[in-house]
Amino acid sequence: MPVQIGSSTHSFADPTGLLSDCHRRVEMFLGSLKAVSDMAGSELTDDSRRALETSLRYFREAAPKHTADEEESLFPRLRQIDDTQLRAALDTLHELEVDHRWAEPLHAQADELGTRYLREGRLPKSEAATFRTVVRQLCDMYQRHIAIEDEQVFPIAKRLLSTEVSSEIAKEMEARRGLKSLVDLK
Repeated sequence: MPVQIGSSTHSFADPTGLLSDCHRRVEMFLGSLKAVSDMAGSELTDDSRRALETSLRYFREAAPKHTADEEESLFPRLRQIDDTQLRAALDTLHELEVDHRWAEPLHAQADELGTRYLREGRLPKSEAATFRTVVRQLCDMYQRHIAIEDEQVFPIAKRLLSTEVSSEIAKEMEARRGLKSLVDLK
């Protein structure tokens, strides 16, 4: 089952709302990964197999687009705005980018272990423990990371970005997903 950005509460006309919608998907798929990793020493059930396959695919294919939306489209534009309230939020952008880099090897490790779990139906104790640890670390980081973006960065961005800049960001987000732009620059 594909997970498609833009089919949720917000549309591409509201890129920060759409990014926040992505966070709900990240949380959902992390929850699935956590539930499966908690049973990693046991045999996979059909339901846990589907949940693991879908979660791994999401973090392999969709999540990198979300990171690019932030790092290539939103954050650079925020850095160009001179606003007192924004300056405090800008201090967090570097930390958020560091989080993205920090998470990459953990996602790779979760993908490798999860794929092995799918292939073999069970993980040895040591690998099951590693899988649980990696997923827990990702859950902890994303909880903090998402709160900063949803509560600090996105509200300020929504308020300060012009309609034209928001439309440019939206068009870039659509292009990353191979979609024809539905956003008008006006």
